[in-house]
Amino acid sequence: MKEKEYSDIFSGFKGAQTDLIPILVRIQDKAGYISEQSVRQVSGFLKMSENQIYGVASFYPKFRFTRPGRKSIKVCMGTACHVRGGLFLSEAVGWKLGIAIGQTTEDMRFDFQRAGCLGCCTLAPVVKINEDVHSRMSVTRLKEILEKDD
Repeated sequence: MKEKEYSDIFSGFKGAQTDLIPILVRIQDKAGYISEQSVRQVSGFLKMSENQIYGVASFYPKFRFTRPGRKSIKVCMGTACHVRGGLFLSEAVGWKLGIAIGQTTEDMRFDFQRAGCLGCCTLAPVVKINEDVHSRMSVTRLKEILEKDD
């Protein structure tokens, strides 16, 4: 992001440490993730160490530190999904795309996230690709969907 964009993000804040989370939310909403450059900018504005910022931001699963792919894959690992094969789906995504949870493919096509619960327990196991929820997912169906999006 550019200097002007940070000025816009910081507008309305006084630079108090209590502004950290709302500022990080704004940055992620704008850029899709929290970059090293963003952490440096926030550090200067709030007069906090970069380590403090990472410490707070990494506590919350909402914040991500890698650029998202064009397609975001979230495998639900809530209790119902986990019991019905969520772990197998997660392993299949990792194997098929060659990335681990929290990573993005080199070509920036896919990023891979784990969700604590997507709230679709009766439809378990569930995988969300961007805004599309795929219910009663199997490894075979998931591979077909990913190949179609290749």
